[in-house]
Amino acid sequence: MPFLIEGIVNGVPRGKNEVKGLRVMGLDLGEKTIGVALSDPLGITAQGLKVICRRTLEEDLAELDQLRENYSVEEVVVGLPLMMNGTIGPMGEKAQEFALLLSERWKIPVNTWDERLSTMQAERVLLEADLSRKKRKGLIDKTAAVLILQSYLGARKEEKDNEGRNY
Repeated sequence: MPFLIEGIVNGVPRGKNEVKGLRVMGLDLGEKTIGVALSDPLGITAQGLKVICRRTLEEDLAELDQLRENYSVEEVVVGLPLMMNGTIGPMGEKAQEFALLLSERWKIPVNTWDERLSTMQAERVLLEADLSRKKRKGLIDKTAAVLILQSYLGARKEEKDNEGRNY
């Protein structure tokens, strides 16, 4: 969904200008929940959006379809839970299957991103925020999705920054 800005272009005040932004959705897949994060329209920062309580695959996909449409998502990052030795275990295979399903369903780029320790990192962030155990439980998956997406966005920015540099 485009957003509107006001500003000055070449010293001339302009009204509201439509700026089309690239929204990236980050997903932290779990057995019982899906943490959802969304980038800002410029694809720079990640914000937690919600936690989906998993029901059936079709219900989960219908809720994600609605979010994609509401926020004009043009790319998705699915957390890939690799084993500590870097291999793909059963949960990693499920994440890859889900990413492939979204890619075929939505016809947009769907990437997987190493999410090792993201849940532990999210737990640490929430502990440092001094939240109760009950509040942490409700935020952990959404926070993990933010960490996955922010890591992806940061790496993408670094890659773009390094393009064109001669070493």
